[in-house]
Amino acid sequence: MKKAVLVMAYGGPDSLEDIQPYLLDIRGGRPTSPELISEIRERYARIGGRSPLLEITRAQASTLEQCLNSLSSHDGAAKDEAADSYRVYVGMRHWKPYIREAVMQIAADGYQQGTAFCMTPQASRMSTGAYLQKLREAQEVLSTPIKMNFIESWYDQAFLIEALARKIRGAAEQFPPEARSKIHHLFTAHSLPAVLKEQGDPYVNQLERTARLLAQELGLSEEQWTFCYQSAGAGAIQWLGPSIEDILPEFAKAGFQDVLVTPIGFMADHVEILFDLDIEAQEIAQKLGIRLVRSESLNTSPDFIEGLAKFILEKAA
Repeated sequence: MKKAVLVMAYGGPDSLEDIQPYLLDIRGGRPTSPELISEIRERYARIGGRSPLLEITRAQASTLEQCLNSLSSHDGAAKDEAADSYRVYVGMRHWKPYIREAVMQIAADGYQQGTAFCMTPQASRMSTGAYLQKLREAQEVLSTPIKMNFIESWYDQAFLIEALARKIRGAAEQFPPEARSKIHHLFTAHSLPAVLKEQGDPYVNQLERTARLLAQELGLSEEQWTFCYQSAGAGAIQWLGPSIEDILPEFAKAGFQDVLVTPIGFMADHVEILFDLDIEAQEIAQKLGIRLVRSESLNTSPDFIEGLAKFILEKAA
C-alpha cells in the first residue's frame, strides 16, 4: 500500500526580497515596522542572503524516503506485492511550499493515508499545535479525504538523544585536550511566551526532559550543564528564560572559559542557528573571554534520519 509522509517545518525566505512578505505571513497579515524589517534583513544578509531551511528539509525528506522504503522492503512481511511504499513530502508553515500545497499534492498523487510530523521534537500549542491546525485546514478543503496520522512529539526518543550526543562528542574535539574536562555544556531551544508554562503547555517539561536525557547519555553531572532559551520574539511580552544573552555573562562570572552550545529544539541549520548562535552569541562570548563552540546541527546525519524512519514506521503501523 502506498503511504505518504509529510515533513513540516517553519519556513524561511528564499531571498532578501522575500523578507517583508515572509514576515507578513508570520504576523498573520499585520504589517511589520520598517525598523524590524531592516533588522531581519540584515540578519539574513549576514548568513548569505537567504534561509537554507527549505533546501535542508528537502534533503532530510529525500534521505528519509530512501530509509523508509529500504526498511520497509527488508521487512519479511513486506516482500509481496502488498509491500508498503513511502513517498515523503515537504510543507512549510510560513513559506513556500506551504503545508496546504503539500497536502494538495499528496491528494493529487492518489494517496489516501499518511503520517505527518514536525521537524521539531517538542510539542507546544504555539508550535506543533499551529502546524496541526494548518494540516487540518488543508485536509478540510480536499474533495477526497486523506487520513493523516499526526505525530505530536518525539522529544524523548533514543535515536534523537544518541544522534545529538554524537554531534556533541565531535564538537568537544574542537577544544584543546587540556580544556575538554572543563567544558560546560549549554543546551538551548527557541523561546516562546512565558504564559505557556502557566497554562500547562508541555513545551517546557519536554525540553527539560530532552536536556536531562542528553546529559545522562553524555555522563554529565548537574554542575556540567545548563539549559536556556534563545531567539525570543520581538513582542513586548515576557518570554521563557533564562536567555542565552543572560546566561553567558553569568558563565563569565563563574569562571567558565570553555562552553559547548547545542540547540536541542532545532533539527536543521537556519537563521536561529547561523545568526543567533554563530554570530550574535559568539560575539557576546568573545567579549566575555569565553571560547564558545557549537555542535553541528543534525541536518541529514544518517543515524538521525535512520532512527527517525524507524520511529515513523512504528507509528504508521
